[in-house]
Amino acid sequence: MALLLKGARCIDPAVDLDAVCDIVVRDGLIIEVGEQLSIAKGVTVDLSGKVLVPGLVDMHVHLRDPGQEYKEDIQSGGAAAARGGFTAILAMPNTNPVIDTGANVRYVLERADKVSHTRIHTAGAMTIDLQGKEMAEIGDMIQAGALAFTDDGRGVQDAGVMRRVMDYVKCFNSRVLSHCQDESLTAGGMVNEGTASTLLGLAGWPALGEEAQIARDIALSELTGCPLHIQHLSTAAGADLVRQAKAKGLPVSSEVTPHHLFLHEDDLDVTYNTNLKMNPPLRTRHDNQALIEALLDGTIDAIATDHAPHAAHEKSLEFELAPYGTIGLETALPLVLTHLVEPGIMSWSRLVELMAHSPRCILGLEQVSLKAHSVADLTIIDPEVVWTVSEDSFASRSTNSAFIGATLKGRATDVYVGGYASLENGELVYE
Repeated sequence: MALLLKGARCIDPAVDLDAVCDIVVRDGLIIEVGEQLSIAKGVTVDLSGKVLVPGLVDMHVHLRDPGQEYKEDIQSGGAAAARGGFTAILAMPNTNPVIDTGANVRYVLERADKVSHTRIHTAGAMTIDLQGKEMAEIGDMIQAGALAFTDDGRGVQDAGVMRRVMDYVKCFNSRVLSHCQDESLTAGGMVNEGTASTLLGLAGWPALGEEAQIARDIALSELTGCPLHIQHLSTAAGADLVRQAKAKGLPVSSEVTPHHLFLHEDDLDVTYNTNLKMNPPLRTRHDNQALIEALLDGTIDAIATDHAPHAAHEKSLEFELAPYGTIGLETALPLVLTHLVEPGIMSWSRLVELMAHSPRCILGLEQVSLKAHSVADLTIIDPEVVWTVSEDSFASRSTNSAFIGATLKGRATDVYVGGYASLENGELVYE
């Protein structure tokens, strides 16, 4: 079927494009990009006033499937991704059972192929059952389709184990995604060590607990030559460590979440809102600004959500007992548009680099560009729509968002994956 997407502002820095134009799609591929295009037969979609970009990718998502489908599953997570404007996501392996074998990798990929329009990829665990002791079946998982390896949710505490993993992963031209957390420093921590921990009487989680392991893993990357990606950076000093590694030419990349960009420890108060309990925790206003500067100067390569769904009964527990995390798939793009693009702090082109091109590059995925012969994975955005985040607005099975009540400007209205709609006029397409 032919598809003509007409009159959108098309933005793609990879092909130096920022202009109002038309795009013809046929058989899952972009056929032509230009002005005043037409098709003999097919479907024409008027996108006047909207922005069209290469399909967004979230490289850090928890789908909870298998084992905790009451929080999220592959189908609902794929739907939340589409609602948020994403054409592809990378699932984390801290499920039950852990994705630490080829069989479990195949389960995720085969299930995703059956129930979701979104391209769902998966990472494999670095160590068996995320215990940080014995290396998991990395070769088997590579063969089954795992894109990268991480023990996300925990840091690998033993440097020797981490080195062996990196030596092995490098042999497959794959990459390690590191959750940097020195548990000897962070054990029992609930919130950032400082103002929040003092005023709220909660156990502190020092920034050094993250930064010490970032430094260690960068050193191991230099030793082994294994590509290293630092997950959910939250501190200014952590960003500086990545900046220094890049200056040395090391194969190091990093990501930041919207909640670490736009929330800080001062947002915590005596209401003890458990939707603000994160791993790593919300840091300071100074860290917010440093992370934004790192996004703009190229130190940070990607914006990822760390989408972490939890059931209402879990988040309603006392702060010390409630699980860490916030959902993020459906608010990430609007938050970046509202706080960075709309005020002119970040360009649209930089947004495309951070949320489309760089995640694909880091994960070794085929690049998508607004040019002929590219796969037609496309995200269309209404930059003017104003809306308020509410619990009843989510496609996700869980509603534990740190941004409930926020008024945002801009959101995805249409998403095409391989030329077929997963989101159309703001409504999910299930068939």
